[in-house]
Amino acid sequence: MSGDQVLLEVRHLRKYFPVTAGLLWHRVIGHVKAVDDVSFSIREGETLGLVGESGCGKTTTGRCILQLTPPTVGEVFFEGRDLTTLEADALRAMRRHIQVIFQDPYSSLNPRMTIGQIIGEPLTVHRLVPSRAGRRERGAELLSVVGLNPNMADRYPHELSGGQRQRVGIARALAVQPRFLVCDEPVSALDVSIQAQIINLLEDLQQRFRLTYLFIAHDLSVVRHISDRVAVMYLGKIVEIADRQALYEEPLHPYTKALLSAVPIPDPVVEARRERTILKGEPPSPLTPPSGCVFHPRCPIAIEECRAVVPALREVRPNHWAACIRVGDMDEPRLAGPSHLSS
Repeated sequence: MSGDQVLLEVRHLRKYFPVTAGLLWHRVIGHVKAVDDVSFSIREGETLGLVGESGCGKTTTGRCILQLTPPTVGEVFFEGRDLTTLEADALRAMRRHIQVIFQDPYSSLNPRMTIGQIIGEPLTVHRLVPSRAGRRERGAELLSVVGLNPNMADRYPHELSGGQRQRVGIARALAVQPRFLVCDEPVSALDVSIQAQIINLLEDLQQRFRLTYLFIAHDLSVVRHISDRVAVMYLGKIVEIADRQALYEEPLHPYTKALLSAVPIPDPVVEARRERTILKGEPPSPLTPPSGCVFHPRCPIAIEECRAVVPALREVRPNHWAACIRVGDMDEPRLAGPSHLSS
């Protein structure tokens, strides 16, 4: 389904939030490294899943791509244009092609506006449909596209269920006919039965309108279902990127292996026999990240060298990238010393 043309490319993206102290004179005493040197690309028509535990920087990465949060350093190229250097008018025009589906369908819709007004607002902002009758007609069409009754255009968000509200959010994102959507955990606030419906809807819309997705989530089962490739984040860094099948069947990075071992298996016999990777301790604070590899305090295969060396994200197998000095070219741990680091 995806083409060879790169639609979005992120280069060395960093987002540091300053931490201040003092009542009168706010001096900077440190920085929270929410996103720390992240690079990846997404091809046209592709879905890239971005996974990791809470607080690892997934949502901040999405917001930096959308320019809702200006990055500290880095470049975000969309169709060959760097979004970080665009003036306000040019960025506003570009935002028509880049939209977002927010995580919480309860807070992302204006409670004072009807569903029709919510969907029609982007059409007004981008001056695509000047007449009120035209916007109402377009809103009814979009409600049908996302599986809702067009008569709901006169209702308010509090009159809809969570799944219906998320469908309205999707309709609003589609109103300006975008090419790229950032899906920021779009199903995490919904019931499991509704999650499947929204995921199937997103897949149908992708085929129908030739959309490209960055799908942010922490549910590995959902990401496996919808993604073509998967990127794994830990403490602001991407530690592994690979095709969906390769990453789930033969993960290389120890953090990815630990994540996948935590996914439950429906078969109780297989679930009881499989080997689990239990990580010790808690994720370090992004305010004071560890030296060297940020995962080494919790890594079960860490060695002394991991304290000092920042591993580069390198192509270990064809189209399979990992940031670990112990993953060698033959996919075996590379021993660089005799000692093992305890957590």
